[in-house]
Amino acid sequence: MGGDCSSLAELQLCTAAGITGADIIFTSNDTPAYEYKKAAELGALINLDDISHLGFLERTLGGKLPEFLCFRYNPGTAKTGNAIIGKPEEAKYGFTREQLFAGYEAARARGVKRFGLHTMVASNETNPDYFVETARMLFELVVEIHRRLGIRIDFVNLGGGIGIPYRPEQTAVDLAALGQRIRQTYEEIVVAAGLSPVRIAMECGRMVTGPYGYLVSRVLHKKAIYKDYVGLDACMANLMRPGMYGSYHHISVPARAGGPEKTYDVTGSLCENNDKFAIDRRIPDPQIGDLAVIHDTGAHGHAMGFNYNGKLRSAEVLWTGGTAFRVIRRAETLQDHFATLDYPGLR
Repeated sequence: MGGDCSSLAELQLCTAAGITGADIIFTSNDTPAYEYKKAAELGALINLDDISHLGFLERTLGGKLPEFLCFRYNPGTAKTGNAIIGKPEEAKYGFTREQLFAGYEAARARGVKRFGLHTMVASNETNPDYFVETARMLFELVVEIHRRLGIRIDFVNLGGGIGIPYRPEQTAVDLAALGQRIRQTYEEIVVAAGLSPVRIAMECGRMVTGPYGYLVSRVLHKKAIYKDYVGLDACMANLMRPGMYGSYHHISVPARAGGPEKTYDVTGSLCENNDKFAIDRRIPDPQIGDLAVIHDTGAHGHAMGFNYNGKLRSAEVLWTGGTAFRVIRRAETLQDHFATLDYPGLR
């Protein structure tokens, strides 16, 4: 698969990047009809999130389902999740096991000829055993679906979730070793059952983009009350992850590298107390005006940005090699923020 999309905007970005047809998998939930129509128009492979969406999609597309469909599986208590996505049995995503079999049978009866199987039960996972176990679970389902229904699965999407080393002491997942273990599992289950070939896909956007983005901010204030604080000119509008679910991003202060360290909460300027990039973090003791660099923001920085409190999102700068940099997205202005306001009394 060339791209996994969950919204109309992401579909359009994929097509703008030259990714077309079934190389785009459209995975969404609570999806409006116009997004399904656009996905079908682009020839994207639609990955349904609920068994009731079969009828909704059929009505949306004028009474006919695509010939190629995928279903998202939620294994419930059969598989553990992690802190970011949560427990599968408490997640809003996917078909139950019995719904999965009923869904494939109903889709075949309505003219669907090719089928995919998908799950995503973890995010930012660095234990390779987790992905091998997920692959085993899906490969065994491929065999059972064929045994019970006579349906062959064309491809299996193992989902995303390969983590990156956010902390300096962590190491990256060994992709070659992981791939070899998944291949061995595939041969033990799918090949042994005579159901090969089954295409295997994954969604690895964090791993591809995460390590190559930095949020570069400036120290505006230092505050000493019951704790010590460093206040930046960035906030959750620029990087939501730490405030949203306590994720770790390494913070460096280039001008003070190697110097004395001190423990701070590193904060933004929103009026919520969870607008913090770090809590009780030892960092090189900055001075007001120093740059503070927050690492590994390439996957979930601007993409998760927002305008709450009227905050304006920052510019994006692309390093093109050597000392060359290029602005690829300008900073937002107040004019941008109010551009969609259409009420003459406020002009």
